[in-house]
Amino acid sequence: MSIDRFSPVPLYHQLHDILREEMASGRLKAGARLSTEFEFMKRFAVSRTTVRQTIARLRKDGLVSVYRGKGTFVGGAKIEPELSALTGFVEDMQALGLTASARVLGLETVKSPEVVAQALGLDAGQLVTKITRIRLAEGIPVSFEHSFLPLELGRRVAEENLEVSPIFSLFEDKYGIELGEAFYRIEAGRATRAVAEALEIERGAPVLAIERTTYSTAGAPVDFEQMFYRGDRIRYTMRLKRRRPAP
Repeated sequence: MSIDRFSPVPLYHQLHDILREEMASGRLKAGARLSTEFEFMKRFAVSRTTVRQTIARLRKDGLVSVYRGKGTFVGGAKIEPELSALTGFVEDMQALGLTASARVLGLETVKSPEVVAQALGLDAGQLVTKITRIRLAEGIPVSFEHSFLPLELGRRVAEENLEVSPIFSLFEDKYGIELGEAFYRIEAGRATRAVAEALEIERGAPVLAIERTTYSTAGAPVDFEQMFYRGDRIRYTMRLKRRRPAP
């Protein structure tokens, strides 16, 4: 396919269709790096504005992802963890055959905001440990999260290598804290500047915002998390049983 300069169809629309067809045919494979703006301009004899409009539309369609300093890449299939049990990020990725890793951005003692205090059963302003991390799947940032823990427990966790050891594993395998259940709150959101920088996406890009409070089998809240997943990379699946209302 080539650009038809006599067509009433806008050039960016034509270029979009050409690249989309190359992806559908397999000539551009998932994960492949797209040409640079200059390379597209030279190949199709179009302006930089046309190329940028094309890439913007491909991003809107969810067909490509842009990584700052790296380039634009053909999108792959979305990661689809199953939301049917209380599991951690590493467990979710391992179940899908993916390699999980983490980057720790911050470890600090802070006064608990009201939402954190309420989740952990504390007084507002009471000190807690705050851990900020980026979670990666196959080396791609997919989640930015803040974990808030009761102070004494948090201090123990903060001494660990959190780029290697998942917090859930530390609770159960090292500290003897059996986890029982969690309360989730999930909603659509837009990436703030901090989230966008961490996940290498545009500010305002769609994210899946999740709050999770995890409880021990004894019923004590041990962890409150605020997680932001890339909307173009994560999609949760679940299978629910029918529960008929009482007569």
